[in-house]
Amino acid sequence: MTTLFSRIIAGELPGQFVWTDDVCVAFLSINPLSEGHTLVVPRAEVDDWLSVPEELRQHLFGVAASVGGAIRAAFGAPRVGLIIAGFEVPHLHVHVFGASGLGDFDFRHAGTASQETLAPVAARLRAALV
Repeated sequence: MTTLFSRIIAGELPGQFVWTDDVCVAFLSINPLSEGHTLVVPRAEVDDWLSVPEELRQHLFGVAASVGGAIRAAFGAPRVGLIIAGFEVPHLHVHVFGASGLGDFDFRHAGTASQETLAPVAARLRAALV
């Protein structure tokens, strides 16, 4: 079954991409915990992060580190959080977001954002990634 994230990767659904390579993509969350909240997603439809090859895990975390550095630079985040929850979409994804404390890890406080409001955020994050 094709996942929601596979449809975003394929361009069937909109997404504000900040990173693309042959192995994974990174795009902004439509339910951000903070400005620049990004999902790092493998192109392959895998569900559980423990079941992926070590090489893929290392690549995803390397991209997450690059995105995290860009979030810190672009938005002045004092820390960068990382979550692998894996319950909302059955396609491995790493949440990377700016955080000031543990309360920032609570998805009950996530906002909602449109593609239009995310576009300038994505541009700012892409500029910080260069």
